[in-house]
Amino acid sequence: MQLPKEQIAAHNQTSLARHQAQYRFLADSLTADGHQPEQLLAKLQAFQVALPSWALGTGGTRFGRFPGGGEPRNLEEKIADVGLLHALNHSSGAISLHIPWDIPQDAAAIRTLAASYGLVFDAVNSNTFQDQPGQPLSYKFGSLSHTDAGVRRQAVAHNVEVIRHGVALGSKATTVWLSDGSCFPGQQHFRRAFERTLAGLAEIYEALPPDWRMYVEYKPFEPNFYSMVVQDWGASLLYVSKLGPKAFSLVDLGHHLPNANIEQIVALLLMEGKLGGFHFNDSKYGDDDLTAGALKPYQLFLIFKELVEGMERNPQLSLSWMIDASHNVKDPLEDLLQSVEAIKLAYAQALLVDAAALHQAQEANDVALAQELLQRAFRTDLRPLLAEARLRAGAALAPLALFRDLGMRAQLVRERGSRTVATGL
Repeated sequence: MQLPKEQIAAHNQTSLARHQAQYRFLADSLTADGHQPEQLLAKLQAFQVALPSWALGTGGTRFGRFPGGGEPRNLEEKIADVGLLHALNHSSGAISLHIPWDIPQDAAAIRTLAASYGLVFDAVNSNTFQDQPGQPLSYKFGSLSHTDAGVRRQAVAHNVEVIRHGVALGSKATTVWLSDGSCFPGQQHFRRAFERTLAGLAEIYEALPPDWRMYVEYKPFEPNFYSMVVQDWGASLLYVSKLGPKAFSLVDLGHHLPNANIEQIVALLLMEGKLGGFHFNDSKYGDDDLTAGALKPYQLFLIFKELVEGMERNPQLSLSWMIDASHNVKDPLEDLLQSVEAIKLAYAQALLVDAAALHQAQEANDVALAQELLQRAFRTDLRPLLAEARLRAGAALAPLALFRDLGMRAQLVRERGSRTVATGL
């Protein structure tokens, strides 16, 4: 579905005067505090968050799935949906594919289609956590860590195939997440499992083109609940440090035990030069895959505070930003719009932190002032700044409101049907 710019402009006009008054007030306040609104706007406009092809349909739980209709039936329709979201917010200019759920049959045509929506391809993702139809060997007891060398070869070959598809699409990275692990004590030899996995990752690493990167994702539990082969950021860092300079750790915000200090993890991975990127979502218990910023917006802000410091210290730092969420009770497209807004809001708030003053407070052990400096930035309502960035880019002042006012979900249902199920779910 193509969204004409005229429709966006007409919808913006209905709230333009109110927005302009709000933005002028905020801009004057920011300027008085020593910030430069134009520089903030430039950084916000440049910040893009990739959307995953698997997040465009309704997710589910172990007990059921309740699709809402109009879901994308193929890769082409998934690209169209991301293109629609990008037209609404001008902040979602990349799509991340999951193989084999979204294998392009004609890579050149798919690249052309994506470009027509202003999209590029982010990291490609492999899948050795499921057995696919016709697959000769099972991943029930692991993939790269499996005791059977044949299973390990199959898993490596799949990852190499994923890289091949990514090259054809113009991607520059591959993400490896492994469900390998054990459910019971004694089931798996920890060191041998690590060594086998490292050997498999090394083979995949060798298949990377010179300008590519590999992201190794970690997770403390699920689907295995006694042990995971890549169970935490330390294990991921150990793997990528052994693999080489093109390997980096990927942080999924939901892949931590409750109350983990993710911002500290981010700071240390940045320090080691091994932070590759993020899968953004939110959680209360574990890998809940909820809307980014819905439960823990302050944590998201604190993470971005570390990221902003890292990016200012190293302007050449290249990080991958992507959402990884599951929309069980929301419209998936509405949920993604909300997530992108929350991510960019946290980024904008982090840009307001007076880093020099915070450093002085830390060195002086002035705990109250350090807290005050952080919370002053976090409590600043920067939504008019985000809206102004969208307005200048030709996007919607209120993306979610426009999506609803134009009845876009109803249009998708009419075009695709009320019982469609997105591929890969």
